[in-house]
Amino acid sequence: MARCLQLAHLGAYYVAPNPMVGAVLVCGDVIVGEGWHQQYGGPHAEPNCLRNAEENYPKGIDYQSCTLYINLEPCSHYGKTPPCAELIIKKGIGRVVVGCLDPNPKVAGRGIKMMQDAGIEVVVGVLENECRTLNKRFFCLHENHRPYVILKWAQTADGYIDIERTSGKPITISTPLTKQIVHQQRAENMAIMVGTRTVLLDNPRLLTTHWSGRNPIRITLDRHGVIPADSKLFSKDAHTIVYRENTDWQFVLEDLAKKNIHSILVEGGATLLNHIIQSGIYDEVHVEVGNEYIGNGVAAPKCILKSSPKNIDSHWVFIES
Repeated sequence: MARCLQLAHLGAYYVAPNPMVGAVLVCGDVIVGEGWHQQYGGPHAEPNCLRNAEENYPKGIDYQSCTLYINLEPCSHYGKTPPCAELIIKKGIGRVVVGCLDPNPKVAGRGIKMMQDAGIEVVVGVLENECRTLNKRFFCLHENHRPYVILKWAQTADGYIDIERTSGKPITISTPLTKQIVHQQRAENMAIMVGTRTVLLDNPRLLTTHWSGRNPIRITLDRHGVIPADSKLFSKDAHTIVYRENTDWQFVLEDLAKKNIHSILVEGGATLLNHIIQSGIYDEVHVEVGNEYIGNGVAAPKCILKSSPKNIDSHWVFIES
């Protein structure tokens, strides 16, 4: 199952809003096939694993004597691909070990029941916590009916995220390495959000350019209709959603869930971040703390920070809600 999780993570930047899934086929004490869900809309982990096994053993495999390990319950419905539970039954695999149940109402135990009704021995709950953690965004969408929310900002050593300004460039806190980490986060989450002031002052593109993976969906609030139509936020590189009439945080999250967006990285300014922190509806906070002291400026959001080891340039503080 640990190997399943390793394989599943290979699809981290390409399968959303689907979950990350890995599969390992074992006969006796030998791994005969491996696979993972590689691309949204493409084959799931199970058919990729079985195809790999048949390539490795073209003379045939005694599936009845094999165990298939999967970190998430096999799907039981027709979507962009046929049901994986149906494929497992057709192959005649004797035993299936599942990390955790799928919270999607279209599955939710039906895949397990299909296999059990076909006479397959099914074990559920192996490394369950690890399996749920891997797909925390997917679980949040289906169990809490909202996206998984990560707040991120960079601040100086004395607690400021920027100088007071009405134009010009922001102060530089991030290093080339930490900027790369931020772009990794962009690739890991389906959407990225900033407030009106950030769009007007910095005119950001909000793309994934320092890491492999897809560009996130860009989201902003524009209650007063002041964002120019030629802002870089509206480039053709990625889709953009603007909330104007209703910018309430709860409404935004519910609407994004209806759009099947399972995660959002908020890189906004202090006003937006403080608003979300006060609402209490967020899951993680990632703070980069630089070594600079500027004495005055825009105060960082009010959030209790835990200590973290420093490196030469800056350090990260990670907080779970």
